[in-house]
Amino acid sequence: MAALLAMPEGGEWIVILVIVVLVFGANKLPELTRNTARALTEFKKIKNGDDESPAENEAAKPKQDSPPA
Repeated sequence: MAALLAMPEGGEWIVILVIVVLVFGANKLPELTRNTARALTEFKKIKNGDDESPAENEAAKPKQDSPPA
C-alpha cells in the first residue's frame, strides 16, 4: 500500500512533463510556472500570518505629516 503513495522518480517525471507540455503547450509553461510560484508565495504569507502586502501595511498606518500650524 505504501508503494502506491510514493513520489514519482526519474523517468516518471519525464512522462509527466511530456503530458503537461502536450496539455498546456510549450508557450504557456513559463506563465504557468510563474503563476504557480506566486500562488505558493501567497500561501506561505497567509500560512505565516503575514497576509497583508507591504502596500496595505503602508495604507493602514497613519501618515506622520507635520502638525497643522
